Amino acid sequence: MTGNSLSYQFKTANILIKIIAINVLVFLAVMLLSFFMQTEASSLTRWFVLPDAIGEILLQPWSFITYSFLHFGFGHIFWNMVVLYMFGKIVLNLFNERRFLTIYLLGAIFGGLLYVAAYNFFSVFAETAAYLIGASASVRAIMIFIAAYSPNTEIRIFIISVKLWHIGVLVLVMDLVQLASGNNAGGMLAHLGGALFGYVYARQLIKGRDIGLWFEKIMDGVAGMFKTRKQKPFKKVHRNKATQSKDKRSSSKVNESKSDHQKKIDAILDKIGKSGYESLTKGEKDFLFKSGENN
Repeated sequence: MTGNSLSYQFKTANILIKIIAINVLVFLAVMLLSFFMQTEASSLTRWFVLPDAIGEILLQPWSFITYSFLHFGFGHIFWNMVVLYMFGKIVLNLFNERRFLTIYLLGAIFGGLLYVAAYNFFSVFAETAAYLIGASASVRAIMIFIAAYSPNTEIRIFIISVKLWHIGVLVLVMDLVQLASGNNAGGMLAHLGGALFGYVYARQLIKGRDIGLWFEKIMDGVAGMFKTRKQKPFKKVHRNKATQSKDKRSSSKVNESKSDHQKKIDAILDKIGKSGYESLTKGEKDFLFKSGENN
């Protein structure tokens, strides 16, 4: 397979596959560099892991996001990516890629914030120095978000069908037990921070409030800074009155069509919130899936 075809596949892949690919590529790059340079992976990535000291964080604020793409162990990245793929597919069936990325990144940020706050304000962590890595907080945010938004949706794990809210409760209990035992306390705090954000985001979305909209606007602004002139052309067109009238009528029809389309999506999402994904008819599932592909 040529480099060009790999590049094309990456560009045309959905956001879930892109995030998994980035995590895997970063993991392989760090492992290979640490092997050939005969040094610890933590030494190579010290500017990208999330430290617990506020003074260090002020020097590398980007680490609230970069830490969520770093893994030092195969088991760590393998299970994170498997779970992310399983639950990420469900999220993308219901929402567009921008919302998925918002959940992933804000899950990492809020997981990191809880970790930093706990290590600086609770005496139980005062004598330990640590740093945070891994996509676990983001993965927890994705899991708990969809479990809270569509709790009665069932997924099959091996031969057992389980509702999403059952999985959500189970992983939260496991995280709390590990936190209480002192096993990887920093990681468990990040899990809980991501989970809390995912839950709040889902419940607010059901009520019609999108608390992640501000972050989507920031992402759009950042993405716009990197677009070339060719990608965002500006063309001045002079129109006569007849053309303007025709365009207005055409625009009105398109807006009306979009409005009907969105109303149908909203009605389906309301149904999912009340009765779960499995309550949808085949036609509604197909309509929602096609809408997700077009976003």
